[in-house]
Amino acid sequence: MSHEHLAASLPAKLPNDPMHRAASWLEDATDANLRRNPNAMVVSTVSANGAPSSRVVLCKSFVADPGYVVFYTNYKSQKSREIESNPRVAVNFHWDARGRQVRMQGLAVKSPADESDRYFATRDWGSQVGAWGSDQSTELASRDALKDQVRARARQFGLELADDLQSHSGSDTPTIPRPPHWGGFRIWPQRIELWIEGADRIHDRAAWTRELVADDNGGFVPGPWSGSRLQP
Repeated sequence: MSHEHLAASLPAKLPNDPMHRAASWLEDATDANLRRNPNAMVVSTVSANGAPSSRVVLCKSFVADPGYVVFYTNYKSQKSREIESNPRVAVNFHWDARGRQVRMQGLAVKSPADESDRYFATRDWGSQVGAWGSDQSTELASRDALKDQVRARARQFGLELADDLQSHSGSDTPTIPRPPHWGGFRIWPQRIELWIEGADRIHDRAAWTRELVADDNGGFVPGPWSGSRLQP
């Protein structure tokens, strides 16, 4: 095995920092093109009345040090409202073709505005218009009503969209700013589990925990990880 992080089992002496190993698993899944969205992860939130809710989002940044992952969404969506009332979330990456899984539990906070601005600027114009055009998670009368809404909001930026919303009249696309209701969340894990599939369900599992202390910039100062092996 050329990269010990990609070995078929965890080392006898667990690493001090599991985030770098998890990041290597994501990088491997991406390089191998294991599926259409190898960076897909399930994010689970809990409502104010204790009802859990899960959905698949895309991890757009995996920052092994100091240790957080980033996804982007509408800040008025159900997941965002639930994070606002209860920032404790769970995350699950699963690469079935590799027999690997990463589970995280931690705290979600909004990404810095400049980080969200930079990412939004990299999106294609259609995705930028879509961020303005959708009131995510609210009820919708019909698909046609949504198309009319997207077209109307695109006109605010001087874009006249085609019927299929995939093209616009004119040769130039104007600069479209990030909506104030759209941006990133950083998920800071307090617990992370690495799971490797084993024969006869004798899987290889280990979990690490750490403390998070809030800083003055809306993030956290993490403590050291402490790891232990788990029964499969």
